[in-house]
Amino acid sequence: MNEDKKREKKEKAAESAASLIKDGMVVGLGTGSTAEIAVRRIGNRIKEEGLKLLGIPTSLQTEMLAIECGIPITSLSEHPSLHICIDGADQVDSQLNLIKGGWGSHTREKIVSYAAKKLVICIEEEKLVELLNRPVPLEVLPYAVKIVENQVKELGGVPVLRREGNKGRYFITEGGNLIIDADFGIIKNPESMNKTLSSVVGSVEHGIFTNATEVHVGDEKGVRIFKK
Repeated sequence: MNEDKKREKKEKAAESAASLIKDGMVVGLGTGSTAEIAVRRIGNRIKEEGLKLLGIPTSLQTEMLAIECGIPITSLSEHPSLHICIDGADQVDSQLNLIKGGWGSHTREKIVSYAAKKLVICIEEEKLVELLNRPVPLEVLPYAVKIVENQVKELGGVPVLRREGNKGRYFITEGGNLIIDADFGIIKNPESMNKTLSSVVGSVEHGIFTNATEVHVGDEKGVRIFKK
């Protein structure tokens, strides 16, 4: 797909999601290319409209971006309850279940999303599918890698330890952990898989999200909004 068209779709979805932000909100700020657009849009709204709000970033990258955009930063310790969280996703199914973790930030993203009353996802239309079928990222304690790999295999998955680039060094999360991408093929029951992967010993968190409240999908014509 043409990268310019892809960017346009992301921008439409991100701007639509960012339009939900209101004065006085505490906002979860997601991580990734589409979330970045949303964060920049929120920063523009602060400058243009004089909005007063606080942001809770889901990664160091997002935190630095938010500061650059003039978004005041707070923490879950200070504000454990958020009005809304805006984020992207790697894939979204017809029931609004998600796979996240392509950027390796899904542990913090999930924590922030569950602290929010509303999780709004913004994606381009190509990421919307009938059934999830991407590998599921698991953030794993380094000394538990082999143990987690064995558990994934027992569950019928194919585990791959993530590297940066084709033959680069191992991908390391902000928490100092590793990522295993577990391929289970088509995931027909994300709710069940969510619970199963949460019980994997040695895994900090996995990338299946079942708590999205609405998804904004950018396409060539505009934005489609799906709600639970």
